[in-house]
Amino acid sequence: MEVVEIRLVIDDKQYETASAGDAEKLLKQRGAFAIMVDGRPRELSFISQAPEDGVIHGLTFASKEGREIYRHSAAHILAHAVRELFPDARFAIGPAIEDGFYYDFDVPAPFTPEDLEAIEKRMLEIIKRNSPFVRKEMSRGEALDMFGRMGEAYKTELLESLQDETVSVYEEGGFADLCRGPHVPSAGTIKAVKLLSVAGAYWRGDEKRKMLQRIYGTAFTAASDLKKHMELLEEIKKRDHRKLGRELDLFSINEEIGAGLILWHPNGAIIRKTMEDFWRDEHLKASYKLLYSPHMARLDLWKTSGHWDFYRENMYSPMKVEEVEYEIKPMNCPFHIAVYKSGLRSYRDLPVRYAELGTVYRFERSGVLHGLMRVRGFTQDDAHIFAREDQIGEEIKLILDFTLFILNTFGFEDYNIYLSTRPEKYVGTDESWALATEALKAALEHKGLKYEIDPGEGVFYGPKIDIKVKDSLGRAWQCSTIQVDFNNPERFDVTYRGEDGKPQRPIMIHRALMGSLERFFGILIEHYAGAFPLWLTPVQVDVLTIAERHNEFARQVADALRKEGIRAEENFDNEKIGYKIRQSAVRKVPYSVIIGDREVEEGGTALSIRKRSGESLGPFTLSALTDLLKEEIKTRR
Repeated sequence: MEVVEIRLVIDDKQYETASAGDAEKLLKQRGAFAIMVDGRPRELSFISQAPEDGVIHGLTFASKEGREIYRHSAAHILAHAVRELFPDARFAIGPAIEDGFYYDFDVPAPFTPEDLEAIEKRMLEIIKRNSPFVRKEMSRGEALDMFGRMGEAYKTELLESLQDETVSVYEEGGFADLCRGPHVPSAGTIKAVKLLSVAGAYWRGDEKRKMLQRIYGTAFTAASDLKKHMELLEEIKKRDHRKLGRELDLFSINEEIGAGLILWHPNGAIIRKTMEDFWRDEHLKASYKLLYSPHMARLDLWKTSGHWDFYRENMYSPMKVEEVEYEIKPMNCPFHIAVYKSGLRSYRDLPVRYAELGTVYRFERSGVLHGLMRVRGFTQDDAHIFAREDQIGEEIKLILDFTLFILNTFGFEDYNIYLSTRPEKYVGTDESWALATEALKAALEHKGLKYEIDPGEGVFYGPKIDIKVKDSLGRAWQCSTIQVDFNNPERFDVTYRGEDGKPQRPIMIHRALMGSLERFFGILIEHYAGAFPLWLTPVQVDVLTIAERHNEFARQVADALRKEGIRAEENFDNEKIGYKIRQSAVRKVPYSVIIGDREVEEGGTALSIRKRSGESLGPFTLSALTDLLKEEIKTRR
């Protein structure tokens, strides 16, 4: 009987082989270009050194780890191409990122679009040469000497910051780069590659350091997959919330006011009002109490909360008011605690649920600001719940139900859920962290929700659940969060009177459903490509006239719709009706009412309706049209 020496798992399928040679052959046949041994990714060739008593996972492009190795190898080839075309270039870092890779270069002049074309062409030539990736290990001193002689100051700086005495260098086709690895077996493993763009990036993200040139690219194992990805990127460009924000007159950012600060235009403001009204109404139904709090507070408050110690890098410099230091608020929680402490609380009063649409301010470097998605001032749909320990589990279940209801109403029905555990810097006892983490975990499992553990990504005061919604293009966005906090009740001496008449310490839950209103709005714009559902859209009906003689009756129709709470606008411009219809379509207005001679003669009993999709409806009576619109708005379809 043959003794099985190596067990393999490739894309969740199990295999058994009798030798390292057979195993490597099978891995290549199944599309694996690296392996995972004892939780560590390694080159495919490492199979000969792998222990025989463990399971070896073959890494293909289907796995996250496999994609990272594949695209990191493409970044190496990018650097090789730049070395051949731009000998004066100096090299920084080139990691894989979601959906692609980048490499940072120090070059005398910025790369041009023509440069990118030439670099991509040279990459394809290097891939065709199919030189192997060869791993070489050397002492840190040897590597410093090697890269020092090459004049690679960025590599030597990286080496000087490492603690490891042994480092690895990967060589391919005569080009060597400092890298932890692993890489694919050879350059020819990369089948389809595309360079996307170039941008400036400060070395190590420090705006005081030199601005480098960052080339972005992507790579796939098949040209057809690359083609699909490029089509997706084109669709993403069309849906870019900054582009649609201008076209639909939703919001703007004015540099005279300040970067990262949003101006909501009338169209955007009416959507925001609709979102806020819905949010407030549903919170009142769910037994929350609404609050408003100031935009700043004394610095001592943030020292008590721990933000000054743990969050200072995201806060602005304090200001002095009558010799007392004040800080613009990065969070709402201390204010909610102050409201809770304004009166005596009994165990019978708990849980106490406070909610606020509170505007906060956080320092973000200019290089990371991005439209509505990354800003310096934003409104958080914040809530804080003060509960007894025996109420925590049920409260988290209620929050989960509430969160998914809100997300579903806005059109998000697909999401990923993560349970984030204790970070390196934290406050509180290990026992408290364990209790809070278990409460979150138990609630998720009770609701039957699938989740992943996100190690070390909790906030400094407690573990959390994060929910990332998936938009219509399948992209994941961080929105909702639920955080258990034992720390602030202790720091602020928050209590309630227990059944025994003695002071007890409540547990605090921080909770946001949409997260930032600005960011959530940006996600909504891209999710719907600006064609919002009727209940959200700023203009729900356009009333269009064919000729000037129809204006008076058309105005009566628009007024009647507005009296019923429907957002109707009039277009009586001296233009052809076809042009007006196209204007409404460009503005993504859901319904247009077209008024001509017949509609006027019928006196509102036979209105012609056109949907933004181009579908014609009707004839409708004004009453029937109103009922149709109100029902669609009510059901938020």
